[in-house]
Amino acid sequence: MYYRYKALIVDLDSKEFSVKELNKDLVRKTLGGCALGAALMYRLAPKTPDPLKENVVIMAPGALTGTPVPTASKTSFFTISPLTGGWLESVAGGSIGLELRSCGFEALVIKGKSEAPCIIRITDQNFSFEDSDWGSDALDAAEKLSKGGYSTACIGQAGENLVRFAGVECDGRQAGRGGLGAIFGSKNLKGIAIKSTGDIEPESPEVLERLVKKWYDALLQHSSYRDDTKYGSGEFLEWMNSERGTFPTKNWQLSVFENRKQIDPYYWAPKYSVKNNGCISCVKPCGKMFVIKEGKYSGTKIDGPEYETLYALGGNVFNGNIEALARANELCDRYGIDTISTGGTIAFAMELYERNIITKDDVGYELRFGDEDALLKTIEQIAIREGFGNLLAEGTARASEHLGAQRYAVHVKGMDPPAYDARGLKGMALAYATSPRGACHLRAGVYGIELTGKWWKYSDIDRYSTEKKGDMVATMEDLMSVYDTLGICKFSRHVYFAEGLPELVEAVTGIKYSVEELFAIGANANWMKKLINMRQGISKDSLPPRMFLDPIAEGPSKGARVTEEELSIMLKDYYRARGWSEEGEPSKEQINEVDDLTKEVFYG
Repeated sequence: MYYRYKALIVDLDSKEFSVKELNKDLVRKTLGGCALGAALMYRLAPKTPDPLKENVVIMAPGALTGTPVPTASKTSFFTISPLTGGWLESVAGGSIGLELRSCGFEALVIKGKSEAPCIIRITDQNFSFEDSDWGSDALDAAEKLSKGGYSTACIGQAGENLVRFAGVECDGRQAGRGGLGAIFGSKNLKGIAIKSTGDIEPESPEVLERLVKKWYDALLQHSSYRDDTKYGSGEFLEWMNSERGTFPTKNWQLSVFENRKQIDPYYWAPKYSVKNNGCISCVKPCGKMFVIKEGKYSGTKIDGPEYETLYALGGNVFNGNIEALARANELCDRYGIDTISTGGTIAFAMELYERNIITKDDVGYELRFGDEDALLKTIEQIAIREGFGNLLAEGTARASEHLGAQRYAVHVKGMDPPAYDARGLKGMALAYATSPRGACHLRAGVYGIELTGKWWKYSDIDRYSTEKKGDMVATMEDLMSVYDTLGICKFSRHVYFAEGLPELVEAVTGIKYSVEELFAIGANANWMKKLINMRQGISKDSLPPRMFLDPIAEGPSKGARVTEEELSIMLKDYYRARGWSEEGEPSKEQINEVDDLTKEVFYG
């Protein structure tokens, strides 16, 4: 039997573990990962004005995670975000989800707060708590926790200091976005270590073996394989600048980074990359082990930098020095903070400095675009909440409110956006606005469709047009929720089209689903995410002032922007496609369906 239909509940208040039997119908209607996590959050997460004081953390591996299915590596964490105050899912490709499932659990639920810093240690024979100390960085903590063959999820100093965009280190991968690490810190939870001696047994091993070979061959033969494995996720950085002009630069004041030569992987991968790193079950590893062997930043060693980091700690802060960028990346990984929000918040502060809204007296030093020393110093100050870094550790939205500088703050629902200038990608503008966790490229993934004009069932897509973008974004949000439910890497979406997923699910779980039924699972998950946000008082879908007021200044997309009227038109189409009200609220029928589904998440 593939599913064990069990969840492990950890109560940090009482230091007790309990095993709960999951409702089998719930598991079958959610499969795992994102959809199961949404259902458990809908029923178990409290309505809280302060996520750092009252909250729950849920971890759920994808339904295919830990099986031989190529790139099925993802495990999702769920909580109420301390950065946005709303729904948060943060996804990582480490092996901790595989270990949890091998121990016999579909989910891990953590509630309460420990009196002192602690570690949760889980095996298939024993559950225990261990005392821990604050102060170690995330990578050192992971190395210590992993001894004996454990897979780990742990925080660094940023999580301990409740930096609102602190992440969690997961076996060399990060559950980075939205502040999950701060929730760990608020619970005095330094980390989780899991090890199993059990196996994951698919329902149809022979069928799965045949399918694995089929998809393995398809992934290796796809045109993206060579560039992804040779140059990593940033392989299209030059194209984004020179051909599309949608690479946000200098806190989104520009959309082409002229000083990009060194941060282009075609430059740095041959010079600094010593090997490829992949997640579990990956056949096309995009991670690049980057090593600096001499000079000012000698000794820097990171798994990266990936595309979003090349933007966040490169173009957005106007830093064209790849070695300084790599060092900044390493600091973020060690302290345990999200590179995207780190770069976004610092870029915002740099613009304010150059506009004389803040001064050297406020910051303690000059904070200008392109100053690599200031960049590194500010990362450290954010992580330890020292000086001006204490304000920036609150995130762009809160810092802008404190400084009265909302006009220059680039965020959606409190989340700093990734490396796609939505003024030149209207569907992405809508996707940013509707994303339940705040500005995100992965909740819908429509950037690939708009940048190339085609993908899957879509063709002749005009990136400047608002026409039919509502239906496209809603459909893609549901499909990407299916990916996160199954645990399949989204870098595989050019191969794993929706029609190929049911056979994989059936071979692993023994349950037969149609494509339409899988989409219904994804849609249901998105209804729950919306309802959780509404419960938290988050209902408005909008964009930052810069996207409305400032057209792209130069390059291939010069003059492009999103008007409030355009967003309004797209939102109406989106809400209509979702079956929601004109105000963006799910229907009574949808709410009733969610309530019925989650009425009894546990037996007994």
